[in-house]
Amino acid sequence: MKGHAFRAVAVLLVAAGSLGAVRPPKLEYQLITLPNGLTVVLEEDHSTPIVHLQLWYHVGSKNEKPGRTGFAHLFEHLMFKGSKNVSAEAHTSMVASVGGQSNAYTTDDETVFWETVPAQYLPMILWLEADRMATLKVDKDTFTNEREVVKEERRMRVDNQPYGRLNEIIYDQAFTVHPYKHATIGSMKDLEAASVEDVRDFYRTYYVPANATLALVGDFDSAQAMQLITQYLGRVPKAERDVPRDIPKEPPQTKEKRVTLQQPWPLPAVVVAYHITNDGNPDSYPLHIAAKLLSDGQTSRIYQKLVYEKQLAVAAFGNANLIEDPNLFYAVAIVQPGKSPQEVTDVLIAELDRLKNEPISDHELQRTKNQFARDYILGRESNQQKAQTLAHALVIHNDIKTADGEFDIFQNITIADVQRVARTYFRPENRLVLTLMPSGKAGQQ
Repeated sequence: MKGHAFRAVAVLLVAAGSLGAVRPPKLEYQLITLPNGLTVVLEEDHSTPIVHLQLWYHVGSKNEKPGRTGFAHLFEHLMFKGSKNVSAEAHTSMVASVGGQSNAYTTDDETVFWETVPAQYLPMILWLEADRMATLKVDKDTFTNEREVVKEERRMRVDNQPYGRLNEIIYDQAFTVHPYKHATIGSMKDLEAASVEDVRDFYRTYYVPANATLALVGDFDSAQAMQLITQYLGRVPKAERDVPRDIPKEPPQTKEKRVTLQQPWPLPAVVVAYHITNDGNPDSYPLHIAAKLLSDGQTSRIYQKLVYEKQLAVAAFGNANLIEDPNLFYAVAIVQPGKSPQEVTDVLIAELDRLKNEPISDHELQRTKNQFARDYILGRESNQQKAQTLAHALVIHNDIKTADGEFDIFQNITIADVQRVARTYFRPENRLVLTLMPSGKAGQQ
């Protein structure tokens, strides 16, 4: 972080702690929907002569059917493999040749493509995105080659990493019908079974204007930018069918689930997980606070208790995965050699229960609010961060006002709110307890 930015944030956080949080400037955006269904949000920022574009397709791994996992991530790769007027890999090289950057990512809920370029190249990146939205090439050889790339990515990131399958196992055990049950990268079996026609159908279904949101932030005139967007992306034909939203809902868990499995890992791992609500739900904000207190870094409660104080674990961490549909809060401890996984489980649950039974301190709450205020302020520094905030509000919350409104929500959270959500979600009947033993030692406690 640049020195002046750090000092500015430090001053704001001192003010936040003593006088109530200093609000960052509101985003000054325009919101337009084109006749073909494309949603466009624009914010001018003339501080530097660059523009940042994000194109969000509202499709992720949760939109995949059983037996066809990994399609959204595979498709992210295929979107760089050529269209009617752009050869394979030329999209990236054209952006790089003018001094720009481009990339993409896939989550459970969305697939996002982005470019940052000098401002005069805005027409080029709009044309590039329009060309692959309308005329992507999906031929058998390209599909087969890229499928092998994704399989190798899975081997490197998941299968060949110690504890690499941890998240996959947690979600497979925690969910019964919702597609959050499967990992975004997909399974080897499903990737092998995929056909080129399956992938083409995925493209025709989800990569359409009505399922896309374009966020543009930077050095442009909004009226001129809208003319260019209409000229390029506005000409992409409207979809012939509605985008399906038939995601099965996960039924409420009614009793505690305890599972012991074997994995080829060096040390046992213990997981305690609870089903929680979705991003944007009023409960999600105090849950963010709770998760930061419990499991964010070495100052967190579970790390302090399990690693430092009790010396039962070599590592302890967790996450409140607050995304589009109800998801999980989970805490993980890697068991210290010679210690009992059962004892680790008991201490971990006790630490989570403490949040229900004892109010957090004023200091803990204020420190956490200051951290959120800092993140919020720093999140307005770049065009990319502003575009991300606007697009997330539109796609995941379906409410652009949350791009600014969440700041006040966090600052108004009370100690009682944090205790209330802990009592609401950290219930025994809503709990998964997962013990992962090194191979050959399953069942030993």
